[in-house]
Amino acid sequence: MQLNFSDLSANQRYHLMTQTIIPRPIAWVLTDSGDENYNLAPFSYFTAVSSKPALLMISVGKKPNGDNKDTLTNVLKNKKMVIHIAAEHQAEIVTQTAATLAHGESELANAGLTTSAFDDFPLPRLTQCDIAYGCELYEIKELGEVPQTLIFVEIKQLYMH
Repeated sequence: MQLNFSDLSANQRYHLMTQTIIPRPIAWVLTDSGDENYNLAPFSYFTAVSSKPALLMISVGKKPNGDNKDTLTNVLKNKKMVIHIAAEHQAEIVTQTAATLAHGESELANAGLTTSAFDDFPLPRLTQCDIAYGCELYEIKELGEVPQTLIFVEIKQLYMH
């Protein structure tokens, strides 16, 4: 089978890419919406970029109404995030946290997840995850017809269980 991407919708391209670029970890990203009200969202476009500096990248789309997703809003404001690598048995709860909620409504509470202190990093990490990267904003780049925002972050701390 051969497919010409110029003949496909953005949605079709997305599904083909996310189903064929494998294995593909999901970034489960925690940011602070303010007053320690934490936002948690999964991102399927995620990768390591370099080791010096130690950079990760997530690609963030828009909400269905065209507004920025809370993750982007929060990282622009606070310059920090924690990227978790979820285990396979957590797939259902990761998907649950993808729901679009009102800004400031926490996915953690809805999913029954808890946080633990992350040494001296200003944001906590998910207690339920064995891998977490404490990251600071490095660079942002917007691209594409339906704008995607590439968020490059520098790893400052790593937690491994």
